[in-house]
This record gives sequence, structure tokens and C-alpha cells, in this order.
Amino acid sequence: MATDYYAVLGVPRDASEEAIKRAYRKKAMQVHPDVAGDDPQAEEKFKTVQEAYAVLSDPQKKAVYDRGGDPLHSSGGGGFDPFAGFQAGGFDLSDLMGAMFGAAGQHGPRTRVRRGKDQLVRMRISLLEAAFGASKQLTLDTHTVCEACGGSGTADGSTPTTCPSCQGRGETFIVQRSFLGDIRSTQTCARCAGFGTIITNPCAQCSGEGRIRTKRNVTVQIPAGVADRNRIQLPSQGEVGPGGGSAGDLFVEITVSPHEVFKRDGDNLEMVLRLPMTAAALGTTIQVRSLEADNPDYPADQAEVAVTVPAGTQSGARIAVKGRGVPRLRGSGRGELGVTVLVQTPSKVNEEQRILLQQLAELRDEVSPEIVVGDAGTKGFFSRLKDSLG
Repeated sequence: MATDYYAVLGVPRDASEEAIKRAYRKKAMQVHPDVAGDDPQAEEKFKTVQEAYAVLSDPQKKAVYDRGGDPLHSSGGGGFDPFAGFQAGGFDLSDLMGAMFGAAGQHGPRTRVRRGKDQLVRMRISLLEAAFGASKQLTLDTHTVCEACGGSGTADGSTPTTCPSCQGRGETFIVQRSFLGDIRSTQTCARCAGFGTIITNPCAQCSGEGRIRTKRNVTVQIPAGVADRNRIQLPSQGEVGPGGGSAGDLFVEITVSPHEVFKRDGDNLEMVLRLPMTAAALGTTIQVRSLEADNPDYPADQAEVAVTVPAGTQSGARIAVKGRGVPRLRGSGRGELGVTVLVQTPSKVNEEQRILLQQLAELRDEVSPEIVVGDAGTKGFFSRLKDSLG
């Protein structure tokens, strides 16, 4: 009985040429002697699959077979060559590898035009700029399109020529003998590096790369509320790719410099206010500078904040001023300005002051005060003080 080639490949009789090729690759992967392992019939099964594909992939042989004839001995042909019908008369290893690993086999020449790499740069800014935003100029050492050739890489009036080694395919073939016949594999053409063309007359400015290394200025818009180590993405502001390809993205990582007065805590600004013990005891209102005072263009009459210190304020107490912190990066409004009070005790007093303090101590019955060790608020005070002083 004649072999049912359609059944061998597992395709219907009206299968397309592409479907037959896909079925062959899948079947060849399954029955190839190097894959099938210890199957003693692997070589014979592989030859049958090769035979089926050789017939069904050839329109003339397929027509003879569909009419019930013998396609392998018609028209005076000789016996069946199990490797006939394949490129250059041999088995193309790339077809089998494509079936086994999902590769497409021959990929063709590479393009010279490719996207550029993303770039990461770091920028140091002040706390004022981080809080309220700024427009900064950044000088990049990067690749830009070669103006002399417009990215083509060729000298004026010339064009790349087809590579004589690979005839423009970007790949060359290697044929190896095996018990299965000639096995052919491909490798990147060494002469044209896989491009398929050779620039015989390169641009003098970029040496055929289509881009040059140079310095370029970029304007970076820093949003209000940005924090230390935040990154700002600038699409298509990175380096230009080979062959004048599209530019990658630019990422600017922010570093915020420490401030002499304020410390940032999320959306809040923290500061320490050193206050005489009399002011803390009696209470007072003090004008303190705000972060906006760092901006010379900010109105001077609005650059200070009134902080009301209640009578009897203890050292380490925190007074919150709403809406004078950092603008929220993702949202509306601003955080707080936190003022931690540090009550200062006089280290030197004159005789008159000593007498008055002595009288105050007697009036408050504090000449021999009871000392309380490990007060519940002690830890909170030092923790707040440490955070405030940074």
C-alpha cells in the first residue's frame, strides 16, 4: 500500500503550503534520531517524514501523488533522495532548530537603524527647588544624529553596497557532512557584521555610525514636591541610536541637598526653635522664617510665619503650623511646618538674677523639688529632638 503522506505529517489534503511546512518541522523535531533517543526506528521514521515533505512541498510531485501516481519515479526520475527538495540540496539545520526552539530560521540582514539606549543622570537641587519646583538646565555627554550625513553613515552622494560574501542576506552558510547527508547551518556574515551591506565610503564625521558623541543641553522641569532619589523621565531625550535611530529616554535622579534650618519629613518641614525659659513659661508669639525666605523673589512680608508658643510650653514640645510645609507631589495642599521647642536654661546669672530665681523657687516651693526619673514623656522628647536636629 502506498504511504499516506498526509497522514505522516498529520495534515488534511487541502492543507496550505505554510501548514505543510509547519507540520513537517513539528514532526521532524519529534522523530529526528538525535531527539528520539533509543528508538531503533527513528532514522526510518525521519526518512519517511522527509519523503512526505519532499512530495507535498513540491507542487508537481504533489499533483502526481494526488492523482494516485508515483511522484518519486515519474517523468523518468531516479530513486528517492531523502534530502531532495531542501535548500542547496541539503538539510537546513536552521529549519529543525526553528521547529525545536521556536526560531524562525533565516532572519535576514540586520537593520543599521536602531533605538538608542536610555540614559540615567543625577542632579543635585536645593530643598527650595524640591519643594516648589524649578526649571533646570542639564548638559549631557551623549550621542546625537550626525548632521553631516543625516544619520545614513555614508559620505555625501554615496550609498551602501551589497555585501559580496552573503549577497545581502546578512548570513553565510556552513555545510557539514553527516550520516543524514549534508547539514547546513547559518552564521552572521563576518564581512558585513550581519547588515547585508557594506559602507564603502563612510561619512568622515561619524565614521559610518550615523551619530556622533557631543554635549547637548536639556531643560528639566522639576515638579513641586519631588523628593530625594525620585526619578524624572524625559521621553526621547536620551542618546540617539546607531544609524540615526530614535533616541532612548532620559532619567534624571534627584538628590536634595541638606538645608541649614529645615529638615524634610515626607510633606512636612521640621525645625528647632531655641526659646528662653521665661518665654516658654510665660508664652509668646515669635516670627520665624519659612522656606520661601530662600527665594529672593518671594515677598518679604510673607516670608515669615507667626508661631504662637503657649504659656508653660515644655522643652521638646512640637508646634504645628498647617499649610506651610512641602506641596504634595501627588495631590493638593501642603504639609505642616513643625516647630520643636528647645527651652534654654541660662548658664550664667548675675547676683540680682540669682536672687530673683531664688525667690521664684521659694514661691513655687521648688527649693528642694521632688525629682522624677524616667518620666513617660522623656523618651518622646529626645526622639523628637533627635529627629528635629537631624
